[in-house]
Amino acid sequence: MKTFILDGNSFSNMEGFYHEINQLLTKNIQWKTGHNLNAFNDLLRGGFNVHEYREPITIRWINYEKSKKDLGNEMVLILLEIMLNCDDSDHDVKVELVP
Repeated sequence: MKTFILDGNSFSNMEGFYHEINQLLTKNIQWKTGHNLNAFNDLLRGGFNVHEYREPITIRWINYEKSKKDLGNEMVLILLEIMLNCDDSDHDVKVELVP
């Protein structure tokens, strides 16, 4: 299972989060991805030249506590819910949180 490191030190707002997750989960695409929760869910599915469509992945979120402070608990819970919703999302994501 491929592991991707999402570093909370690399962003401090949602626009930065979207940029960072785009950097992690896409490579050599000829168009810009959306910067919203639906596009985030799509990136988790794969197929953007980094991991295959529906390929299980692990996201290791380091400096997670900083992200909670920067983005707010409610938004972080929404992001985690999207990542961990493997039933209706066409993606299989394991999340490791590192303070």
